[in-house]
Amino acid sequence: MSEQAIVIGAGMVGVSVAWHLQQQGMQVTLIDRKQPGEETSYGNAGLIQREAVFPHAFPRDVKDIFKVIPNHNLDIRYRPAALWHFKHPLMQYWYYSDPKRFKTVVDEWSTLIAHCTETHDEMMQAAHAEHLVRKTGWLQLHRTTETYAKAIAEAELARSYGVQSRLVNMDEVREMEPDLNTSLFVGGIHWQNTWKVTNPGALVKAYAENFVAAGGEFKQCQMYNMQQENGEWQVNTDQGRLSAKHLVVATGPWSADVLKGLGYDYPLFPMRGYHKHYHIADGKVLNHSVLDYDCGYVIGPKAAGIRITTGAEFTFQNAPADERQLDDVEKKAREYLPLTTAVEDKAWIGHRPCMPDMKPVIGPAHKHSNLWFAFGHAHQGFTLGPATGKLLSQMMLGHATYVNPQPFAANRFEK
Repeated sequence: MSEQAIVIGAGMVGVSVAWHLQQQGMQVTLIDRKQPGEETSYGNAGLIQREAVFPHAFPRDVKDIFKVIPNHNLDIRYRPAALWHFKHPLMQYWYYSDPKRFKTVVDEWSTLIAHCTETHDEMMQAAHAEHLVRKTGWLQLHRTTETYAKAIAEAELARSYGVQSRLVNMDEVREMEPDLNTSLFVGGIHWQNTWKVTNPGALVKAYAENFVAAGGEFKQCQMYNMQQENGEWQVNTDQGRLSAKHLVVATGPWSADVLKGLGYDYPLFPMRGYHKHYHIADGKVLNHSVLDYDCGYVIGPKAAGIRITTGAEFTFQNAPADERQLDDVEKKAREYLPLTTAVEDKAWIGHRPCMPDMKPVIGPAHKHSNLWFAFGHAHQGFTLGPATGKLLSQMMLGHATYVNPQPFAANRFEK
């Protein structure tokens, strides 16, 4: 009889872990209080970001920090009470963002990013979900020569990590996006080996359906608690108790709270994002996702309409919505794209699970046997789900790993 595993969390990361374990012969039960892909994995910019070899660092320049303080920036907003509550992980975040330490973080983080498209492609083909993906890259546009010059240098450095890109002038951008008002921008970068997903939630569901078709089981249920008894993990839910030898926690921004009852105290903090879809004027199109770099948001074509995805708001997960950041971003987007009415009345809200050293936690727990972690991917859980699933499945089955898992060890924050 094959070994059994329970995976908690049916976002891109949890679904990918379950898929890979099932492919390797384990009998896997995937559980979530919602259907697969209906939380954080639904509300992203819908990009598989091969170019994202540089995680988001904490500002180290005093000038940049003072820009954030007035709390009017489009790319980052904050609520003071949340800053105070998460002050310790934020101090660690600042520490790891030191240029020398950040270089080490990049070298380690990029080992996963390097495999994001190939691991997605494996699952995508198995799930027959290629129709949801466009392998056309995306555009990063700049409003100032200062930020564009920095981006050019970054793009050159990214090439050493296998990232493909080309500089584009506004004439070239107009050929790619004839309905975009390019007069607001001075230059751009076409990130070429990043993939666009037309419906992020649907891609997660397709992977989950393929997992079930291969013999896996999905249960939509509310989890209450978990404990290890006689070498078996017991998970109590509103539909009864589930048992398995292995337990995987892949619950994104909820992971720290889920694990506190087992004695783990991770410095995980959430970064909120908003999105809303809009109609575009008749006869007008947007072909690529576009990062308005100097304003810090992404706009892209999706099945539901043109999706505007904000930067980050630093707040509590249970804080009430504040759509002013999205409203301000919408005004900027309307300057260069002929948007009409919103598709939804209210914005979607989700939270990115961030770790102070900008790397996810992937691997075995250090206080329990057969307990495994896969969370903390910040802005890149959608991108890195399949790469994480492959790595964790290899670790759980005792196979050689395709990348070094040590930088993502679960005990790295132990004092």
